Amino acid sequence: MHSYKTSRICPREINVEVTDGVIESVSFSGGCDGNLKALSKLVEGRTVDEIAPLLEHNDCKGRGTSCAAQMVAALREAQRAG
Repeated sequence: MHSYKTSRICPREINVEVTDGVIESVSFSGGCDGNLKALSKLVEGRTVDEIAPLLEHNDCKGRGTSCAAQMVAALREAQRAG
């Protein structure tokens, strides 16, 4: 499990698990519980490379980032860490 500290979004932390590029699990600490659980379900079982282009540039309220964008950052960081 890889923990990612967020900034400029509601969740404080994103916990992800990536095995051989496949997203095993995603969970958020804080934020919009129902929406983030749904987002997690939609990406689990897919590859990081598959979902990254779809979500990495999403913006929330002019913050220059979003929960989805930072989830991609967390997934990429976990993938690099092995």
